Amino acid sequence: MDFISTLDELTSNDLIKLNEFIELTVKDEPFIGEVCLPLVRGGKRLRPILFFLCAKSDKNYSFEKIMPLATAIELIHTASLVHDDILDSSNMRRGEITANAKYGPQIAVLAGDYLFAKAFQLVSEGSYGDKVSLILSKLVKNLCIGEITQDRSLFTVPSMTEYYERICLKTAIFLSSCCELGAIAANLNKADTKSLAEYGLNLGLAFQIVDDLLDFFGDPSATGKSLGGDLKSGVITLPVIRALSMSNESDTLLNLVTKSNISDSEVANAINIIKQSDSEYYCKMRANAHIDSAMVNLPNAIDSSIKLVLLQIADFVINRTW
Repeated sequence: MDFISTLDELTSNDLIKLNEFIELTVKDEPFIGEVCLPLVRGGKRLRPILFFLCAKSDKNYSFEKIMPLATAIELIHTASLVHDDILDSSNMRRGEITANAKYGPQIAVLAGDYLFAKAFQLVSEGSYGDKVSLILSKLVKNLCIGEITQDRSLFTVPSMTEYYERICLKTAIFLSSCCELGAIAANLNKADTKSLAEYGLNLGLAFQIVDDLLDFFGDPSATGKSLGGDLKSGVITLPVIRALSMSNESDTLLNLVTKSNISDSEVANAINIIKQSDSEYYCKMRANAHIDSAMVNLPNAIDSSIKLVLLQIADFVINRTW
């Protein structure tokens, strides 16, 4: 499924303008532009799209007013990916060479810091108010806590509770915040704002579970990442947790996934064990349950055309291959 095909014509036009605005934003200085332009290009733009759609619940919304906030949301996301690539020593992102691989960790970490700073500059200049600033500050804090928690538990098997706490901090709270910020921009009441935030939270949980599945069952030509990347970096996710509890080869799998210097052949062996278990079915079942919860939480008060696109995005998340 083409993600853009899930969007109405107006949102697609907004996305084109957003991409142009993002590129203009990171051209402060030639070298900064050289480093950052490849980082901000590509990707699904899911987070600002969710923000746009929820903001459109107010038919009189100002696109020019909310554009800097949408850009800040995407810059925060990109900055977190840049830092994530450094921690994971990743060489590829979105089918392109990472900043870490191209320029080294020193420049890469500063590029991520620059994108964070630029995002909060846009928010400050946009005068969106204390509530918006607080939501974004908490969001970045939670992203950092999620990364620190993950880094401190590499090559160890998390409990189901620990796994969910991690994906909430790293992904679900972000999507929830995007929907909440859009609802605030649209001046929705507290109940509808909370419902949209719950939609985003469950959408984010499903998104991350599918992402974790694609690390073992995806097509590298579509995802832009090689299979087993999480295993190589020591991040143990839901497909592994399930296989460890169900596979006849769980002892072998445990020895492999907790090995800090796992080889390519051992990664392939671990993937084979995971694929022979019911991990794929189980993870899809849990992701579908979160999608059902997301759709149930869509408030009746929002425009039917917006609700339709939010439903289509939920369908994309559960069926995506990239």
